[in-house]
Amino acid sequence: MGILPYTEEHKKFRKRVRTFAKKEISPYVEQWEKNRGMPRSVWKRMGEEGFLCTSYSPEYGGIGGNFLHTLIITEEFIRAGFMDPGFSGHSDIMSPYIYSFGSKEIKKKYIPGCISGDLIVSIAMTEPDTGSDVAAITTTAVESGDEVVINGSKIFITNGINCDLAVVAAKDPAIKKPLEAISLYVVETGTPGFEKGKKLDKMGMHTQDTAELFFNNCCVPVKNRLGEKGKGFYLLMQKLQQERLVLSTTAMVAAEYILEKTMEYYKLNSSRKKALSQSQAKQFALVEMATEVKLGRNFFDKLVADHVENKNVIIETSMAKFWISRMALRVAVRCIDLFGESAISEACPIIRYWRDLRAYPIVGGTDEIMKTIVAKFMNI
Repeated sequence: MGILPYTEEHKKFRKRVRTFAKKEISPYVEQWEKNRGMPRSVWKRMGEEGFLCTSYSPEYGGIGGNFLHTLIITEEFIRAGFMDPGFSGHSDIMSPYIYSFGSKEIKKKYIPGCISGDLIVSIAMTEPDTGSDVAAITTTAVESGDEVVINGSKIFITNGINCDLAVVAAKDPAIKKPLEAISLYVVETGTPGFEKGKKLDKMGMHTQDTAELFFNNCCVPVKNRLGEKGKGFYLLMQKLQQERLVLSTTAMVAAEYILEKTMEYYKLNSSRKKALSQSQAKQFALVEMATEVKLGRNFFDKLVADHVENKNVIIETSMAKFWISRMALRVAVRCIDLFGESAISEACPIIRYWRDLRAYPIVGGTDEIMKTIVAKFMNI
């Protein structure tokens, strides 16, 4: 019996996702890659099938699922050739701030659209001079009466071009303690003073849009603040466990997919005429990678099971974020070597995954930040 508590409902859900991925994702991935994006209609279809924001209550139109639904979607999409963090980011990293910390009014206004795919969410934290250190952001938010005026810029924002809502981290310049100055605000696309910059041309993750966002005297209602004023940093910290688990999920499943495709290539192309030493070198490499992937999956599955039970595994998810990301990247690089000259071609089934994975030790907190957090909890 496996570690993960799958139910019959989960199994039926997987069948639906697999059918959807085969019909509406896999045939179009290559074109989306070339187009550097995918149509919004895909989001709508995802919403219609109940594949967005799967943990949200039926009160808002959700299916009332759990993180296992997120894992199933990621597994089936990646195995269909599609590794896009935009969907999982929207469902399990960005919109949860609205779902968890928004007022009843705000949730009723926005969450149904997040579930249906009519509203796409981004979270605007990273700035040109500020990466993993959220306390160092310089975007300001000055509240006056019923309004707040936001000024500043953000960069490397997932879903930045397509977003209808941005959850913006900004600080009150009058408060001198950085961690007590940050608040989170929901800003709608089309709000005067909110502008989207150019779509960034990235090394990988071409189907997912990433952009700069600018706020120039952008005025939004104070009621669009999530939680209490000055509590934004602590709200961000509350969601880090799931964010790191989401990123680990993609890296873990991608590592498995890459190894699987490499094994298929090796079995298809291995020759008995080759020197025994050459054959053994490749066999040993595959065995070593399979061992790493298996170890990673067992660790990962335990974290998912604990997370579903609402256990505190923030230290372990920080470990998983940096170790699984690096493991997946190691596997990708080594598998490219095994593909040899075939890896030069874009037709190679793992090249795109290698490019996409290169960002994972950086996004969502760098390896160094993850290790610093773990060291702090270890009292070292």
